[in-house]
Amino acid sequence: MIIKQADFICSSSKVEQCPQNKLPEYAFIGRSNVGKSSLINMLTGKKKLAKVSSTPGKTRLINHFIINNSWYLVDLPGYGYAKASKNDRSGFSKIIIDYIERREEMTLLFVLIDSRLEPQKIDIAFINFLGEYEIPFAIIFTKTDKTGSEKLNKNIEAYKQLLFESWEELPNMFYTSSKTQAGKDEILTYIDNVNGSLN
Repeated sequence: MIIKQADFICSSSKVEQCPQNKLPEYAFIGRSNVGKSSLINMLTGKKKLAKVSSTPGKTRLINHFIINNSWYLVDLPGYGYAKASKNDRSGFSKIIIDYIERREEMTLLFVLIDSRLEPQKIDIAFINFLGEYEIPFAIIFTKTDKTGSEKLNKNIEAYKQLLFESWEELPNMFYTSSKTQAGKDEILTYIDNVNGSLN
C-alpha cells in the first residue's frame, strides 16, 4: 500500500464524538513515550501529522486521521502514565476502554512496545485484557534501532515467553524504527490485506 493522502479529521473526548461514516479503523496505542507519534508520522510519510512530544501522556484524546479516503488511522491516548484509581483498570483510562469495547468500526488495534526495555507488567496486563475481551490486535516493537541486536532479541524473546504463559498462539508482530523506516512496508501491507478481507 502507498499512502497518497493522510489528513487529520478530529479529536474526540468521547467515543460518541468519533466519525460516523463507518470506515474501518486501525488504532495505535502503547505506554506513554513509546514512540507512537513518530511511528504514525513514519507510516504516513508526514513528519508533522501526529504531534511528537518528549512529555509522556501528551495524547489525551482519540485522534482520527483519514488515509487514502478509505480508512482511519486512530491515535489513542497512552496507558500507564497517570496514577490510576482502583476502578481505572490498572492505568487503562475510561476513554481507552470505551473505544476498545464499544467502537464497532475498530478493525484492529496495534499495541506498541518499546523494544529497548525488558517486559513491562502494564504491557502484559493490557495485552491480556485484549485477549479477555477478544479484541483483534497485533504488536509493534518500536525503536529497534536504539539498542544492540543481542539485547533487542533478548527483550523480544522475553515478551514472547511471557505471553506464551497465557496465550496458545501469539499475535502478529512487527519490528519498527521511525528513523530507518524499518517495518513500514510490512505494517501497511498487513493493513491492506485486512482491508481486502473486509470487502
